[in-house]
Amino acid sequence: MPRPGPRNLLTDIPGLLVGHALDERVATGVTVIRTERPWTASVDIRGGGPGGRETAALEPENMVGQLHALVFAGGSVFGLGAADGVAAALSAQGVGLHLKAGAPAIPIVPAAVLHDLANGGDKRWGMEPPYRRLGIEALGNCTADFALGAAGAGRGAMAGVLQGGLGSASLDLGDGVMVAALVVANPIGSVYMPDGETFWAWPWEIDGEAGGVRPRADQDCSDPMPELSRLDSMGRLQAGANTTLVVIASTARMSTAECKRVAIMGQDGIAMAVRPAHLPFDGDTVFALASGEVELSSGARRQVDVGRIGAAAASCVARAIARGVYEARRAR
Repeated sequence: MPRPGPRNLLTDIPGLLVGHALDERVATGVTVIRTERPWTASVDIRGGGPGGRETAALEPENMVGQLHALVFAGGSVFGLGAADGVAAALSAQGVGLHLKAGAPAIPIVPAAVLHDLANGGDKRWGMEPPYRRLGIEALGNCTADFALGAAGAGRGAMAGVLQGGLGSASLDLGDGVMVAALVVANPIGSVYMPDGETFWAWPWEIDGEAGGVRPRADQDCSDPMPELSRLDSMGRLQAGANTTLVVIASTARMSTAECKRVAIMGQDGIAMAVRPAHLPFDGDTVFALASGEVELSSGARRQVDVGRIGAAAASCVARAIARGVYEARRAR
């Protein structure tokens, strides 16, 4: 049976580092995923209210199809400034596309943001939102071991009416193929079954990573949108206010189009862990990266390999959502 990698984190994929930065006064944060070199990547967006940057560069029909870093941030549209800081810092290090001698390096730094502007922090930043600074700090903090829960971009996250957070999980498929996910869970939907204790993602949990709670009795799951009245009273039923941000990574060598397919399949992990998912209010965005370490099969068998990676990605996403919320609530 497939098992998690040694850390059960995104950084079980060699060549990836993750860094966080927090501003406790503002009650927000930024997370940066750094690749050791340009990695093939793509993206799939299913929420009706996304906020992002440079996602078009990762579409299979376009030219680039690679990235040098990825940024997740709180702050809604203001959080996109975190990627400006990361891009400037990487360019200063000579990281990026070199299109003309003597011109600055051009890093490809896509970003996606969540709405945490109503979480009680001091948002009176005037003309200087903190996100550019936080992006630079998070890049400098990149390491193989990183915090989960209310950390980085998960600092101000909510999951339905409860605390959300940042989670991660990995799965070793054997023969050198590792799949992992990092998730910032800020969905409008609930991550819990009607008992309020059991994660929807419980069937995919491994080794009690999200608390190990199991359903104790039959539950009525017929309500398609639990907690509707409470969500409405909290002002969470508005476009862009709710988002699940995901990055999936694999050691496989894949094309941009194959990464796109893995990102599409990875969206299933949100639906496995959150009910309902992909609402008009959500900004659900899934990135998929490939390190290129391991060659896949050729011919028709290759599509089976890509499909297996996508299926594993969905499981990792579901597990990471539950784990992020569990770690955030456990730390309170």
